[in-house]
Amino acid sequence: MGSQKTGEDWRDWLHEWGDRFLLFARQQAYSHAEAEDVLQEAIVHVWNKRELFPTIEPGIIFTHIRRVAIDMARKHNRRKVREEAYAEQHTSAYFEPSGDSFSEELQLALEQIPLEQREVVVLKIWGEQTYESIGKTLDISANTAASRYRYGLENLRKCLKGVEV
Repeated sequence: MGSQKTGEDWRDWLHEWGDRFLLFARQQAYSHAEAEDVLQEAIVHVWNKRELFPTIEPGIIFTHIRRVAIDMARKHNRRKVREEAYAEQHTSAYFEPSGDSFSEELQLALEQIPLEQREVVVLKIWGEQTYESIGKTLDISANTAASRYRYGLENLRKCLKGVEV
């Protein structure tokens, strides 16, 4: 592309090559949004070092896209490992420790029902929310909230069958 000292030259060049770069970034990333982030970071990195490159060949950007994607994946994996390790060490109880065996059984039962049912049950019983407000919170209809609540209670009963209150 010749000397790329001006922003106008870069804009024209990116207009010509941008879709191709994004396509390559999409192959390296988990989602379209992440691919856009990867591409942007790669371009900014090369732009900040533009004095080092008398001409910017597409291969330079492709190389940076790949490197940024690898770095981003490593960061994501390290964060995931840290969060999982923290979660294993810091399990939180739904209820205050009381020594009450029913509370412990109820906590275990809550962990066994599907998340969407658990959310509704917790919001309805402990959060004292209406089906309408639960629907707004979870972005579902009030009728869906009511049915999830019903199914959640049914599943809790099954899990707690034989437990003395």
